[in-house]
Amino acid sequence: MDTKDMEARDVEEKDMDDIVKRSHELRDDPVHHYNCAQAVFIPFAERKGLTAEQANAIAQNFGSGMQTGLTCGAITGGLMALGLCGAGGPGVAAELMRRVGGRHEGRTQCRDLLAAEVRTSGEKKPHCDGMVYEAVEAVEEMLLDRGITF
Repeated sequence: MDTKDMEARDVEEKDMDDIVKRSHELRDDPVHHYNCAQAVFIPFAERKGLTAEQANAIAQNFGSGMQTGLTCGAITGGLMALGLCGAGGPGVAAELMRRVGGRHEGRTQCRDLLAAEVRTSGEKKPHCDGMVYEAVEAVEEMLLDRGITF
């Protein structure tokens, strides 16, 4: 790897750190509850020129498995981020679901993920926070794999 490639990789890693840091800030906000979809989507959306308020509104109905316990909000937020960043098309959704679900015995439904968590630790917020950070990392990896900068 030459110096130029190393510098580009350093910038990408800093950008990734900033996005993860921003998702932590959102999940830790003591005043406003950001759901999992919002906490994944907002940092990427801000990078693409949307305001936090706009991104918040877009993702508001996707938390808690689209408010019905279906697909995890961290995954749907990740799918919105991928699309916004230009990584759409055949197989993208399945790939993200495999990457995230693969860490959870294939589970991608909010209700199933939470039921499994209740059987082990019983704490929802730390579990959901972890799902957010896993989804952010998976989105970042998928974008980098496709040569997409964010």
